[in-house]
Amino acid sequence: MRTAYGVKTVRAAERERMARLPEGALMQRAAAGLAAACAELLGRVYGSRVVLLVGSGDNGGDALYAGARLARRGAGVSAVLLAPERAHAAGLAALRRAGGRAVDTGAAEELIERADLVLDGIVGIGGTGGLRPEAVPLAEAAARARAAVVAVDLPSGVEADTGEVRGTAVRADLTVTFGTHKPGLLVDPAREHAGSVRLVDLGLDLPAEPELEALQHADVARLLPVPAAESDKYRRGVVGIAAGSDRYPGAAVLAVAGALRGGAGAVRYVGPAGRAVIARFPETLVSDRGPKHAGRVQAWVVGPGAGDDAATVAEVLAADVPVLIDADGLRLAERSAVRARRAPTLMTPHAGEAAALLGVERGEVEGGRLSAVRELAARYGATVLLKGSTTLVADAGGGPVRVNPTGTSWLATAGSGDVLSGLAGSLLAAGLSAVDAGSAAAYLHGLAGRFAADGAPVGAHDVAEEIAAAWRDVVRG
Repeated sequence: MRTAYGVKTVRAAERERMARLPEGALMQRAAAGLAAACAELLGRVYGSRVVLLVGSGDNGGDALYAGARLARRGAGVSAVLLAPERAHAAGLAALRRAGGRAVDTGAAEELIERADLVLDGIVGIGGTGGLRPEAVPLAEAAARARAAVVAVDLPSGVEADTGEVRGTAVRADLTVTFGTHKPGLLVDPAREHAGSVRLVDLGLDLPAEPELEALQHADVARLLPVPAAESDKYRRGVVGIAAGSDRYPGAAVLAVAGALRGGAGAVRYVGPAGRAVIARFPETLVSDRGPKHAGRVQAWVVGPGAGDDAATVAEVLAADVPVLIDADGLRLAERSAVRARRAPTLMTPHAGEAAALLGVERGEVEGGRLSAVRELAARYGATVLLKGSTTLVADAGGGPVRVNPTGTSWLATAGSGDVLSGLAGSLLAAGLSAVDAGSAAAYLHGLAGRFAADGAPVGAHDVAEEIAAAWRDVVRG
């Protein structure tokens, strides 16, 4: 599992570690890892042209020491000092001893244009509020250049704790981060600026509970249900799908498609799209008598394509089993009814739906995804899966937010969310907690999207058909 910690936690762990090491040892370890990553990216260090963008403080010091190591291997290294009077003195001295040079910002753009590699050491993880005006032209020049751009710990201009980007920020091809991942490296929009991420271990003693978690294959494999020898369809769990309408029968079909591939033993469908569902999936148990009379279920999915059927949403919310609310159901569900539920509730909005529930503009949610998912979970007393470029899962009770590392932009297609809802609902019925069901479903759904797309457009039905392949891939490791 990949974990991320906030700035305060990282700073405290660094201080504790430095107290047990010779002075400067931790920075030297970070600089060594940074220089090795740069050398690997360059391929041939001797004769290469490297430009360091150096701000004040330790982040600039990391860049200067790494630059000194590259200079000793024959690279031509120039350090652009944004605040010469506050540059890391020992790092600057080391660079000069190795044959590197310091220049003022007036020469920066020409140097960046001719560079093979640009090392971004402008602002460290404590930076907030975006880049200062004097740094903006350097970030823009790096974006225009042919050079590879490597960020020191975090791309300058993005916020470490929130993943927010306020104005111009450096766009890196590679970010070399120290000690642990920071939340901004895993959450968009900051994640888009980080490129590939490489972690340099500093031996930090970090708390057991991180701020963010990103599951990997082995973690998901441990969560997925496996039928025992004596299992039958009821012991494996039955998921109810209350979805679709005369106008949107396809939503019901796609939600059932996801549910059938999600590990539950049976799927009950309730709603007006029964004929469409049974024609596509004859194994589905279909009823038109409403959720109360559908028969026993271990979890419900309600809302995809439901139109204005508030009565069905209310009926499902009154059930004493886990419930997943999606799409129209999010709009129709009374917050008081959700908060009053004793059984687990999983809400699965996209950014626009989350914005409507929070009473803010969509851009505010997209720019601050981490704070939005936490706020929505707290308001509704429910687990919230916020869909998007980085899907997040937050529990109302707090704890680490789960970040989904799989997926592809080709998943932004009509009906894809319906498949995800059915899949997650089936995992709820199979006995997973709301956080685990949402996290595992998002992981499998993203992986299935990758398999289905393979670099080309896909439809939601293609994604559903690849869930089994994704499941096998996860289980086999």
